[in-house]
Amino acid sequence: MNTLPMTSAGYIALQQELKDRLHVKRPDIVARLQQAMRDDVNLTENSDYQAAVADQAANENRIAELEDKLTRAEVIDLSKLSGDVVRFGATVTVLDEDSHVKRTWQIVGEPEADARCGRISVSSPTARAFMGKSRGDSVEVHAPAGVRSYTIKNVEWPDALRSA
Repeated sequence: MNTLPMTSAGYIALQQELKDRLHVKRPDIVARLQQAMRDDVNLTENSDYQAAVADQAANENRIAELEDKLTRAEVIDLSKLSGDVVRFGATVTVLDEDSHVKRTWQIVGEPEADARCGRISVSSPTARAFMGKSRGDSVEVHAPAGVRSYTIKNVEWPDALRSA
């Protein structure tokens, strides 16, 4: 079984989503199914019923996915990590050498990654290229969009970010 590294915040978010899907969304969908069956017993022609069935399938698939991820989760205690080397959990500030745009990303587990929110997956090409590098290092990232060059400007850890 492959483990999924993630932060404790990512683990808690998955637990909360699972709880919501089991205890809120699942009963809501069941109620929709029951109402749709009361409204029209011809289920093949009942669009409300068909929509609820599709929503139920999507919800059950997501529940199975969440349960799998939580089972395989390896929660990394970021409070014990520090240093100038990029590793899982680090927040890395880089300068794009072509556009001169500064970007900041935290390297997190795949289930909690959201590049728009500044969190990239540890398995992404960008994060893999940064791993093991330090402040001042130049890094070439081979991503699907092409090759990008970055200079690492800063490496921070959650405790350092809270006290700043």
